[in-house]
Amino acid sequence: MKNVADPEQAPVGARGGRPRNRRIEVWLTPNEEAKLAERANVTGHSRSAYLRNVGLNHPIRSVVDLKAVADLAKVNGDLGRVAGLLKLWLAEKRGQGARSIEVETMMQDFRKLQEQVHQIMGQIVREK
Repeated sequence: MKNVADPEQAPVGARGGRPRNRRIEVWLTPNEEAKLAERANVTGHSRSAYLRNVGLNHPIRSVVDLKAVADLAKVNGDLGRVAGLLKLWLAEKRGQGARSIEVETMMQDFRKLQEQVHQIMGQIVREK
């Protein structure tokens, strides 16, 4: 006999989590149904997933917001690469093409931008 409390013996659903095989009905007016569908759509979830998360008091993480965080992470990485290239340029060709103080200032600006992007990413994730 399987012990469902044992995680190794717990059933696994198609997406790797627990299988969801129970259904409940919710009676709504057409207006309520439209509002529910709209809110679920805004977050990028199905109506079922949206209701489950709301009903279980789980945070509603918008798929759009999480995509924005991923995009910001890419931008943050690009800023880091540019700052690294500037640092390399300073080490190898100091004073050629631009004054080194200007390049160092630009590097510091890139680092500040990276920190700001990182803070914004954290705010987006914590708010949801």
